[in-house]
Amino acid sequence: MIENYRDYAANERTFLAWVRTAIAVMAFGFLVERFDIFLAYMAPQTAARAVPLHGQKFANEAGLAFILLGIAMIAIAAVRFFRIAKDIGKDTAVPNPGSRFDLALAALLLLMGLSLFLYLSRAMLPSF
Repeated sequence: MIENYRDYAANERTFLAWVRTAIAVMAFGFLVERFDIFLAYMAPQTAARAVPLHGQKFANEAGLAFILLGIAMIAIAAVRFFRIAKDIGKDTAVPNPGSRFDLALAALLLLMGLSLFLYLSRAMLPSF
């Protein structure tokens, strides 16, 4: 039996959860970047509501930002996984690094999501 097996397994599950989340963030970024294709397809139904060029540029930049954020999440998750795996094997108590990074990541995702909401609300609603 592996000593501290439950701790190692929990660390691995957490790492895999971070990777799944990062893949979802990257897929969402790809979807946002290619959203102009959907808008071009819908343009015949909405006739005069074409998305301006600066809107497409914003969507491309936001999509790339989500993809880069997903890549960064995987890299950080890997570093945390190996650091925690090393700390599990120690006999001494290791201080908890805290959750400031997790909260910062959540705030960044919230801001990016809010900016996309504002972009889509301006792109899809008729201008007054």
